[in-house]
Amino acid sequence: MRTFILFVRRFFNLILFLALEIVCIMLIARTKTLQGTDIVSSANTVSGLMYKKQNDVVNYFGLRKMNDSLINENAHLRAMLSLSHSYDTLKDIIIRKGLDKADSGHVVHYAEYVYRTARVVNNSISAANNYVTINRGSDDGVNRNMAVISGSGIVGRVVHVSSHFASILSVLSVKQQVSAKLKDGTIGYITWDGERPDVMVMRDVPQQIKVKAGDSVFTTSYSFFPPDIMIGTVFKTETVKKNNLQLLYLKPSTDFRDLQYVYVVENKSDPERKQLEDSVKTKP
Repeated sequence: MRTFILFVRRFFNLILFLALEIVCIMLIARTKTLQGTDIVSSANTVSGLMYKKQNDVVNYFGLRKMNDSLINENAHLRAMLSLSHSYDTLKDIIIRKGLDKADSGHVVHYAEYVYRTARVVNNSISAANNYVTINRGSDDGVNRNMAVISGSGIVGRVVHVSSHFASILSVLSVKQQVSAKLKDGTIGYITWDGERPDVMVMRDVPQQIKVKAGDSVFTTSYSFFPPDIMIGTVFKTETVKKNNLQLLYLKPSTDFRDLQYVYVVENKSDPERKQLEDSVKTKP
């Protein structure tokens, strides 16, 4: 207390001056004079800038939470889109074939896809066979051979799984090929050229198929990926003289240099299909 009194006595004149200045500024600000308007305008500008800075800081530290929320919402929307697409396709088939609900001999089953979100914790793009590590594992329902996609296209296939992590063989791998189709329905295979992470190749496209730069290429139902997932965009075509077939160069729709979040896709009908195919192979 004694220290405070000494401080006030020492700086009494300065404190009195500042107090009177504040009172004067408040009185002027309350008037409708030019000076009062300028003071209010300046105060609003300063406070606005302070609130903006505060909001920027809050938003920055909330980006991760916002990203997680958006990625989860996208997974939910993809699942709904998959179900909607299956329903519409089933309805078309029923109309086309003249089937009705009473016809129990014609049942069409469609794959149900479950999308699980994951964050990329490691990613390589310069090896012959590149891998992506994610922060989801068997405890989260991730298993081997599940497809992995990004928000813009395909990523790869799960090859190793631990309790809390999974390793994905990227499509940027010389030992992996993806079944693909052009806009006219022509089917082929996409492979990586083994050098640049932004170039993939579709080989043996017939010469009569008209392909131009900018055409999109998608996955097929024969692939382990869900159908109609974007693979890339054609940016160059080349004719191979020895077989007169086209070679298409694609830019992947997924930016592997900036891969942060992915979706692990579970095909609910896949185990049944594989069991059936394996039983056929074992029969004489």
